[in-house]
Amino acid sequence: MKKLVYVCLIFAGVLAVSCEKDEIGGTATEALAGEWYVTADAVDSVGNVVYEDLWDLGHFMLNTYNTAANTDSVLWVDDNENFWSFKVKADCDLSSLTFSTDGMVANTAYECNVSIEDGRVMYDAATNPHGTAADSIVFYVSFDDDPYPARYGYAKYKIAGYRYTGLASDD
Repeated sequence: MKKLVYVCLIFAGVLAVSCEKDEIGGTATEALAGEWYVTADAVDSVGNVVYEDLWDLGHFMLNTYNTAANTDSVLWVDDNENFWSFKVKADCDLSSLTFSTDGMVANTAYECNVSIEDGRVMYDAATNPHGTAADSIVFYVSFDDDPYPARYGYAKYKIAGYRYTGLASDD
């Protein structure tokens, strides 16, 4: 009988411990992280559009996410090989929801250097295709191996779009 009481007490203890929920936290760059549906326009040095959707890509997916170090001052910007094949670490400021590189930085997708300028995320500043408010992202990017700006009279690319919702109407 004592063994049954001990077994019941142990079972009750295990059951009580297993019912506790662990608090799951976010990443350090959670405020800037996301999956984004964006377009790329060629712009002049002050940001005026010279060619809208120069490469006829339409909308494409881009990701921003934390680094393995999970610090609140650096995040990855990754076009998932949908535009120019770039994946770079950018400095970020969570209080102002901004990000950029310090000049040209190494691209980890292939051997070239990339510059990201004036990156920012704005909450509820975009409207997605099904008409509801969505977070917006915008930044300027340039590549040291890109021969087209000099040839066609623009300076860089403006990447802009909205946070992807996963809804089929947003595709």
